Amino acid sequence: MLAIEIEEHARKLMEVQGPKAIAEAAHKARAFEEQGADEQAATWRRIEAAMKRLQGPRAK
Repeated sequence: MLAIEIEEHARKLMEVQGPKAIAEAAHKARAFEEQGADEQAATWRRIEAAMKRLQGPRAK
């Protein structure tokens, strides 16, 4: 998946699911890792990272 597709997918998931989308992406990545599906896991890790960037810095 291209970087632009990762960002677009992350943005759409955040719009639909809100902050819980990050946890869902992490869950999917872990499930793929456990299955040995490294490419899919890497894609979900990239989506997770993109959503964290979209979320911005945490307020303290």
